[in-house]
Amino acid sequence: MAAKGKYMAYVGSYSYNGKSKGITVYDVDVENGVFKERCEVDVDNSSYVIASNDNKTLYSIADEGVVAFRILENGSLSRLNSAKIKGMRGCHLSTDSKDRYVFVSGFHDGKATVLRLRRDGGVGEIVTSVFHKGLGSVADRNFRPHVTCCRRTPDEKYLMVCDSGLDQVKIYRFGETDEHLFQVDAIRCDLESAPRNFRFSSDGKFIYLMYEQKNVIDVYTYESGDRVPVIEKIQTISTTGKKCNQLTAACSLRFSPDEKHMFCSNAGDETVAVYKRDEETGMLEQICCLPISGEYPKDIAVFPDDRHLACINHESNTLTFFKVDYENGLLVMSANEIRCNEPNCCVIVKVG
Repeated sequence: MAAKGKYMAYVGSYSYNGKSKGITVYDVDVENGVFKERCEVDVDNSSYVIASNDNKTLYSIADEGVVAFRILENGSLSRLNSAKIKGMRGCHLSTDSKDRYVFVSGFHDGKATVLRLRRDGGVGEIVTSVFHKGLGSVADRNFRPHVTCCRRTPDEKYLMVCDSGLDQVKIYRFGETDEHLFQVDAIRCDLESAPRNFRFSSDGKFIYLMYEQKNVIDVYTYESGDRVPVIEKIQTISTTGKKCNQLTAACSLRFSPDEKHMFCSNAGDETVAVYKRDEETGMLEQICCLPISGEYPKDIAVFPDDRHLACINHESNTLTFFKVDYENGLLVMSANEIRCNEPNCCVIVKVG
């Protein structure tokens, strides 16, 4: 698959030790499957970054809340504004399909926050928020709520909020006319499974839910409903290979751009699992699960050609690059690693 046009990569890093400014801007060499550093931008401890759906704005978690940047035609960033979330710092961001809201997940305080987005892409005021309450199942870690991922459902009737501490994905009704969160249902996961991240297929028919401690992906069908959505589990598949480190934690879940494949990274095991995805049934088939030449692959960035990926390795302070051989089930290193201080996340954006 050819990927025409100019692409940039934005990598968020912790900056508290002074070895990074926060966001590193890279030119993307799609053909050779590698990033080339351009510059750094000041953000206090950028733990998660996303782009708006129109690729005109970049949003980052920061100590002060959420920071918005205009993505210029040459890929450089121009700061728009920042907004406070009135809680402890977030760990995950998402927007709705029309870039009207940004949804912030709070790991430390168990809070989901919805902020309005301005017409220029800047972050506006808090619309609504909710704190999760209750006790989890693992006393040494998951003994309290930890919101790790919030996403609006494709039908835009609900907000699904993943809580790894409570082992639940809570489902809230949320709409433009009444901008409040009303819980209507929940996916109750296995105890000590720690659901961490989930993604919808673009057709809105399937949910892919990844568990940090259970090290599996659950596949669900999704149908809209007037009062509650209809959600049914159809598959459970491992995030690891046959041999894996017992101290493994699933980290990141990504589609390929054409959604024919899915990728999941594993810390401890230091691997990435590659899956073939049946677009009709939604089911996954693992092609391979192989090491990524780094430590703690906290995120994955899939290149727009569907043939390369970058692993964002937090503990080894590296970005490693691979060509994906789907036919033979291999990850082949496509370039030398790049040093990057405590990288957390990455987003690849088409510019110009």
